[in-house]
Amino acid sequence: MTHHLPDSIKAVVFDLDGTLIDSEADLRAAVNRVFDEIGRRPITRNEVVMMVGDGVPKLVERALEATGGLPDDGTDDVVARFLEFYEGHATDLSQPFPGAQDILRELVAAGARIGLCTNKPEATCFPVLEALDLRRYFAIVICGDTLDYRKPDPRHVYHTLDTMGAERNETAFIGDSEADIQAANNAGLPSVLVTFGYCHEPLDSLDANALIDHFDELDGALEILSGQ
Repeated sequence: MTHHLPDSIKAVVFDLDGTLIDSEADLRAAVNRVFDEIGRRPITRNEVVMMVGDGVPKLVERALEATGGLPDDGTDDVVARFLEFYEGHATDLSQPFPGAQDILRELVAAGARIGLCTNKPEATCFPVLEALDLRRYFAIVICGDTLDYRKPDPRHVYHTLDTMGAERNETAFIGDSEADIQAANNAGLPSVLVTFGYCHEPLDSLDANALIDHFDELDGALEILSGQ
């Protein structure tokens, strides 16, 4: 399938977890491995889907709150144990969503610059991209701990655009969560919300410019964005 970008869109920035890859199973496995060690009940897929998107510390904090509350000595130890396990098992079960790799390849072939703006930390983001053969598509990758701020802070998006040499009025943002769409809105970028990710709010409440159920629909969504 040949992709023809609208003239007004020359760059596309993607989120990672819940947008390009389904990473829930590996995240859940890492949480439950640590929780087994500390005597907490395992968390379910539905619970994890409602917890991811704001970085690892927030995921661990939410999981602890859901299973008995935060430890008296804080969450740092549990976060460290999570990362220690997850970094070695981040791609045991994770896979790109259907059509994700195709759309990245086709957008690059169409001349688009592709960036990644994720709240996932660098220590797990880059190994996942390499293992799933996605790294080569991105002109720039900005992670959740690359800077002192992250989505929905618009500076996370601005830094991504500046580093990849993209203009705000020529870039679309593709994400799956409220943090993504808030970040795009805060940064003044048109946004596309994928409906198959890890959103915590009603999809139609997020003020995305377009919604897609599969990456096959992204061309049409970008046409909608270019006309707004």
